[in-house]
Amino acid sequence: MFALTFLGTSASVPSAERNHPALLVEAAGQRILVDCGEGTQRQLLRSGAGFRRLDRILLTHAHLDHVLGIPGLFSTLGLRQTAEMMTVHGGPATLDLVIRMLAGLWGAGRAPIPVEFAPLSEGQVIDVGDFTIDCFPVRHRNTDSFGFVFKSPARRHLRSDRLAELGVPDGPLRGELAKGRPVVIAERTIDPEDVLGPPGGGKKLVVIGDTETTEGLSQYVADADLLVIEATFLDRDAPTARNYGHLTAAEAAAFAAANNVGQLVLTHMSGRYEDAEILAEAVKIFPNTRIATDFDHVVV
Repeated sequence: MFALTFLGTSASVPSAERNHPALLVEAAGQRILVDCGEGTQRQLLRSGAGFRRLDRILLTHAHLDHVLGIPGLFSTLGLRQTAEMMTVHGGPATLDLVIRMLAGLWGAGRAPIPVEFAPLSEGQVIDVGDFTIDCFPVRHRNTDSFGFVFKSPARRHLRSDRLAELGVPDGPLRGELAKGRPVVIAERTIDPEDVLGPPGGGKKLVVIGDTETTEGLSQYVADADLLVIEATFLDRDAPTARNYGHLTAAEAAAFAAANNVGQLVLTHMSGRYEDAEILAEAVKIFPNTRIATDFDHVVV
């Protein structure tokens, strides 16, 4: 299960209702920020999420509306005397900008908290057992941009009916079978395949920040339970979207429909449109679409 809290859903210009981009993803006791726009630390407080167990940031790219919240967040964590290592993942050019930004405030190689910088390249970012995160390249105005795939593995659960039929009592023997190990009861060997149900429960979440095209991204997005992606423009302004390296709501919806996505959440909203306009354009193509607003909570 992945729990998402949208901390900022605006495009490059924030509004009174929408903060700069940031998304909190929680899974298996881990709490991860995707992007950290200006004001993210206050959004964490306003959402009720707070700063506890926050030790990893994934950056989609280096544009300032996605990274300017990092110094403020680090400063606050420093004042709170956190001793946890913060790991920041991003493309090499993205990390270079963040490192120079921090150096300009605190000096080269210094920050208010322990920080580790982890350059991204296509493939696995982390594997914590209960879920993995992979990254993939995204095209957006000559930046080293990345999208992220969060996956939790499908698991097989013990079938209570089969356990009862075979006389497997509650306790350690069932634990062994759940781990895939055979057990012996009354000189009879019971194999895990005798009592395990079909795989189920695996989830796939894909988060894409700013992108000028969906070309080449299907292999990463296919069959996602939830896709979070930008929709900065409406189709009537498609030429402007091309000029600024962004998608239209229609393009995002068509992409979801073509790739068997379960649910589509649109973000990076431009103040030039009403939410209802954006949603109307998208649902004509992909009905299971919602517009993210600040502090929305979505569970996959």
